[in-house]
Formats: sequence, C-alpha cells, structure tokens
Amino acid sequence: MKENILNGAETILECLKREGVETLFGYPGGSAIPLFDALYDSNIKVVLSRHEQGATHMADGYARQTGKVGVVLVTSGPGATNTITGIYTAMMDSVPLVVLTAQTITSNLGKDAFQECDTSGMTFTTVKHSYLVKDPNDLPRIMKEAFHIAQTGRPGPVLIDLPKDVLAGPCTAPFTDEMDLPGYKVPTYAKESDIDEAAKIIQNSKKPLLLVGHGAMISGASRQVKELAEKINAPVTSTLLGLGTFPANHPLSLGMLGMHGTVFANKAIVEADLIFSIGSRFDDRITGKVEEFGQNAKIIHIDIDAAEKNKILKPDVFLHGDVKLVLEQLLPKVSSLKTEAWNKTIDTWKKRFPLSYPRQGGLRMQHVIRTLSEITQGKAILTVDVGQHQMWTAQFFDANYPRQLHNSGGAGTMGFGFPSSIGAAIGNTTGWPVFSIVGDGGFQMTMSELSTAAIHKLPIKILVLDNKYLGMVRQWQDMFYDKRYSSVDLEGNPNFVKLAEAYGIPGLRARRNADVAKVLQKAIDYNDGPILVHFECEKEDNVFPMIPAGASITSIITETPKVKLEKPTGST
Repeated sequence: MKENILNGAETILECLKREGVETLFGYPGGSAIPLFDALYDSNIKVVLSRHEQGATHMADGYARQTGKVGVVLVTSGPGATNTITGIYTAMMDSVPLVVLTAQTITSNLGKDAFQECDTSGMTFTTVKHSYLVKDPNDLPRIMKEAFHIAQTGRPGPVLIDLPKDVLAGPCTAPFTDEMDLPGYKVPTYAKESDIDEAAKIIQNSKKPLLLVGHGAMISGASRQVKELAEKINAPVTSTLLGLGTFPANHPLSLGMLGMHGTVFANKAIVEADLIFSIGSRFDDRITGKVEEFGQNAKIIHIDIDAAEKNKILKPDVFLHGDVKLVLEQLLPKVSSLKTEAWNKTIDTWKKRFPLSYPRQGGLRMQHVIRTLSEITQGKAILTVDVGQHQMWTAQFFDANYPRQLHNSGGAGTMGFGFPSSIGAAIGNTTGWPVFSIVGDGGFQMTMSELSTAAIHKLPIKILVLDNKYLGMVRQWQDMFYDKRYSSVDLEGNPNFVKLAEAYGIPGLRARRNADVAKVLQKAIDYNDGPILVHFECEKEDNVFPMIPAGASITSIITETPKVKLEKPTGST
C-alpha cells in the first residue's frame, strides 16, 4: 500500500489547522497555485481580497480584534511587495501576523526570473522575523516557530517565503512542537529588586499618573491596570492605541494625551511627580520635546521589549517583563496614596478645559463621532483610518473596553481603516456592531474591498466623513504655512452613495447635524451585509487641542491662533 506523503502546500495547511487557523486572507497567483489548490479541499476559509495590501490589513484587523495570529497568503513578486505597507503597519503596532508569500522555484533564485523578488530582503526591517524555505522538510518546524514568534513576547509579523517547488515537493518530516530558537526568550516577570524599587517610588508619590499604552492591551492587563489605579487613587491617561484598556467613563480617566490629547492629560504630565508608563514606548506623539517631558516626575516604565529601555528617555526604574504579570507582582506591594488634592486639581482642569467643538456652520465630524458613542452607549467595534477623523474619534468616542478601537498608530497608514474592519468583523464575537470610520482620502486608497465586504455579507457600517480635503495636512498648511493649500484639495471625489450601490451596498447621506442620529440608527438597524453612510462635513475644521510636532507639552494650542506660528520641527 502506497504511503500518503503530503506535499509542501498540504503540509502548510496541516500546520495551519494545528495552530487553530480558521480563516486566512489573500490573493492568488502563479507561484501560489499549489497552496490555493490545497485550500480547495480544506475547511480553512479563504477571504479573497481585491488587493494584497487589503488582505494584509484584513488579517491585521482580525488579529487586533481576536488576539490571534492573522494569516496572509499571496503570490510572488508584486503580490508580495503589495503586502509591505500592511506588514509595516502591523510591525509598528505590534500585531501578530504570519505572511505566506510564494516565490519562484529555488533554481531560479537570483536570476531575475518572472515575478522573482528578494521578498525577505525587502521586508527585513518591517518584520519580527523571516524565513526563505528551500527544503519542504523544514516546513513543520518553520511553521511552528513562525506562529510562536509572531504571538509571543512583543508580537509582530513573521514572513515565510515559499518557492513554488517547495510547495509542490514532498515533505516527509514529522509534525513537531519542538522549535530551534536559540536566544529567543519570552520575558515574564520583572526582577524582584526592580519591583521593590518601583513600589518605593510609588509610595512616596503625591501626584502619580498612569500612562497606559498598547502593551497593556496586548498583555490583557485591563483588570490589573484598573485595580492599580483604584488602589493608589491615581489618574490614568492613554496613548492612542491604549484607549479602551482603562474605561473612558471612569472618574480617574483623563483620555488620550499627546499631540491631540486632552489639555488636562497633558497638564498632568507636566505637574506629576510620578509617571508610570505601562506598556507605552514614549513615542514622539506623546512626548513632544523629550528633554522637557515629565521634568518634575520620577519615571517607571514597564515593557516586554528590552530594546525600549532608555530608547527615548531614561526611567528611574525599568521593569522588563509582561505587563500583566509585572502588575500582578507589583500590586501586593503598594497601598493607597493620599492623592485627594492632586485629583481635585485635575478635576478643576477638566471643568476648565473640556473637549468641545463649534456648533455653528456645517456638519461636524466631531458631532458624528459623539453621536455614535451616545447611540451605541460605547458598545461598538471601530476601525479607524488616519487623519483628522481619527483624532476626533479618539477624543469623542468613549472607549470603555479593550480591543474595541483599532487604529494604525505607529505607521499612520491611510487606507487601513476599511479593510481592517473586514478582518475585525470576521473575528468579532462581541455581538456589537462594527463601524469603519474613514475619511474621503484614506477610503479611496482601499475602497475596492467593498466587493469583499459585500460578497461575505459582513454587517459593517462604513462611515465616510467627507470634507473634500486631506484634512490633517490642510490643517498644518493652514496653521504653519500661511494657508498655502498645496495638493490637499480632493476635487473629483465620487458620489460615495452611488459608489456603494454599484457594489450592491445600500447607501445613506447626511449633510446636517440634525440628520446624524437618524441615519446612524438606520445603519445600525441594517444587518443584511455592509451599509455606507456618506457624511458631507465642514470643509475647513481643525483638530484641537494640538501640540506642534517637536514642541514642549506646555506649547499646547486650544484654538486657531491669530498670529503666524513657527513651522514645527517634527512630522505630521
């Protein structure tokens, strides 16, 4: 009797099943045919995107929503290179992906064969790790290692480049749980001596501030963060990607800090005598002028990535380990602090500097977001694109739960918002509606995925906030470049309702603030697939508060200045 030997493609699918993969996102091509052929008889669901970048953002949204590894499968050459933006987006935000890229046959490597490219070389700086497989018998081990690396420690994308002959060739190696990863260790608990030093600093604090980042969410440390805040009675501010880890409706919440954060969160950074960074990497969007950040404060920093130690600023104590486990170490060693005067001061700032927006004029994006938050009572999944609408979502939507608000943070990738909602919708088990909050600029970069959403009848509510500008760039040109609006006017935007209808998706439109609640409720009530709502918004509206890039936190601007400002030293 002939032994049933799997080929490379069949081996990969068996490995995916062993990792619990139920869905992958991709686009076929010549070199990838063996894998797609094997998928024909597989129970793994394939979501066919309309562009490889879209597939990668879908896998990213799925990973952010579920906490599982998102899987991408594309062909060689341009199929692989089209994923780079999505891979880079995931890398910057520590999102676990396994990206399978097909490749020309091994004998053609380095010979400029059709659709050959150095995929590993091109993606070297945008992945956590990568493999070029030359022997089918290496596949069981490599697949096991790839999933382990992607989702442990600081998560990130892992790329596996697969020559076509490797996919077609026989694999006789057994499936294994063993891995050959010398030097790769996953941090757990921090040193006890460091924990003791951190506890001592906390107990001596009169003005503590917790700064919660994405690492806390990834770690699943929401409960521990809340317990610590309540135990020491410390206010809590969040980075963009940390929003939802600590409830926005909690009395100790200060919302987001940084460039477009609340005035009271930024004032707390200036006045605090302790800044406790919990899974935040002190990126430039929150620090501003680094040498003036937290000048009056002791700094404690928890991070699972040792490379973050002293990278931006030097903390008094660096706690190297998993956020959730480190907080569990620390909690028994701290007790209630006398912070009544500190919290009273902050409450005064909250009353003096509330988030607000103009009520006169045309339809305001801020009003759309605030109304959405109120109608859903904060129980919704939001995937957000990049620009002014992104900052207004961070400001005006009350994120009270982890993994409900998905942003491209580190990369700031326009085009991320809509395709990531497809992955989030597929991975959504909350029963809450999924909204894709997009601007007219970013949406047009990946709107071809409307067909993907329609085919799979995903009940996504696509909210197009259309101001007919690249709004954030226009804002900078308005404030710092004498209103010299260069290449930001999006004249020629389509009729987004008719565009949706061309894909068989119903569309709604709103032009007035008074219409917002009604059309949002109609969108929420529609569950027979995706629906698009086109909001025709005020053209020239600016996001405030704002700290110019590279400036001190004390340079915060709360309204359009009446004098010309110096051009900022940092990037948008």
